[in-house]
Amino acid sequence: MTIDWLHFTPWSSLAGGVLIGIAAALLLFLNGRIAGISGILGGLMRPVRGDAGWRVAFVLGLVVAPLAWGLFAALPVVRIEAGTATLIVAGLLVGLGTRYGSGCTSGHGVCGLSRLSPRSMVATAAFMLAGFACVYVVRHVLA
Repeated sequence: MTIDWLHFTPWSSLAGGVLIGIAAALLLFLNGRIAGISGILGGLMRPVRGDAGWRVAFVLGLVVAPLAWGLFAALPVVRIEAGTATLIVAGLLVGLGTRYGSGCTSGHGVCGLSRLSPRSMVATAAFMLAGFACVYVVRHVLA
């Protein structure tokens, strides 16, 4: 294994992680809500009166933030090495997994682990192990 030192960015990664942690903590403390994307989007599918505003603001923030960043700095080049069918199947599997797992990686991995939730610890271990297995199969078995 080698490290790509050109693209190794520990300080900006740390800053991003800190910002995500602060945002998740503020949403929990100020709004009593978990910053899990699947739960936030799911709440928009069946909106409750007075509950949709913060959800829409959160999702808009996810879209607007990179656009705003692009006004001040160059956005990274996005290179996807998968076909359309693969992306569709992957997206459907992720959606199915978030339904069965009662949450997504952000809800369990960021918010659940920080609250020491046993369910989130199991869910995070499961999706991490599944990710490791997928990478191994794709890179070493199918390659």
